[in-house]
Amino acid sequence: MKFTHIGIDRCQVSAVALGCAGMTDLYGQRDDQESIATIHAALDAGLNFLDTADMYGPFSNERLIADAIHDRRDRAFIATKFGTLRDADDKQKRGTCGRPDYVKSSCDGSLKRLGIDTIDLYYQHRVDGAVPIEETVGAMKELVEAGKVRYLGLSEASVATLTRAQSVHRIDSLQTEYSIWSRDAEDIGVIDYCRQHGILFVACSPLGRGFLTGQITSFDDLAEDDYRRHSPRFQGENFQKNLEVLAELQAVAHAHGRTPAQLALAWLMKKQPQMVPLFGTKKVKYLRENLQAFDFTLSEAEMQQIAKVAPESAFAGGRYTDELMKLLNA
Repeated sequence: MKFTHIGIDRCQVSAVALGCAGMTDLYGQRDDQESIATIHAALDAGLNFLDTADMYGPFSNERLIADAIHDRRDRAFIATKFGTLRDADDKQKRGTCGRPDYVKSSCDGSLKRLGIDTIDLYYQHRVDGAVPIEETVGAMKELVEAGKVRYLGLSEASVATLTRAQSVHRIDSLQTEYSIWSRDAEDIGVIDYCRQHGILFVACSPLGRGFLTGQITSFDDLAEDDYRRHSPRFQGENFQKNLEVLAELQAVAHAHGRTPAQLALAWLMKKQPQMVPLFGTKKVKYLRENLQAFDFTLSEAEMQQIAKVAPESAFAGGRYTDELMKLLNA
């Protein structure tokens, strides 16, 4: 396992992170036994960076991680998030919240559900446009001072917001979607900003929310409660066009004896070696397959092949609906 660091004290974290969201909802049926086995396999492989949020489940994802790490807390670096509201009964998204009192109560709730004394990395999941970022980060700073949180992060935030946030307290990590099929992080300058300011960039959904694995070949492959059914990229003509691009990527991968998922992860590490890919899986088989992507480096010729078949504009449709996209990069 390769490692990188976070914070001014250069805490060591694995150079790849495991996203646990799909273990409890969002991506079809759950299997707690297999999910816990996957977390254990990740820790045994040296991957210590586990990512969750209070809204996953909602709330049940943090409890699942608690079950998985209760006897191996010292081997896990836990990142969780607050700020995206979901109703506990019907699980519908209810907006965002960055009020200081909510920040503090959310932290206490996460600590209890995770069964830990300190959250290693605490993110604001989405910026709340109704609350000045200085107020939100001020409350997060108090959590650090109280010993409840070690490092602070933002998710899908703009350079302007990062700059304002850092006037209150150091931001140690930015989590934003970035992959072969989601390249807008390059255009808005956040990758360069993080590099310049020593902020760990965590690239979530590096496998295109599962699309780049090649396992989704039809809209009907998505379960009825799979949120990707509402994503523009998985619908109608967009989906068909994206399948055509994927076929080209699969051909490149297979020509070199790799899976499309391995190709996508290796592309990210070659493109931006100073960031942490955050991929999600709930199966030991796919965890081990994905980790093999870090055993090789793509050549310049291979990168050129990928650029030819999957340029920045290749994939059709937005990451989210227009309404949700307005919440990003605030």
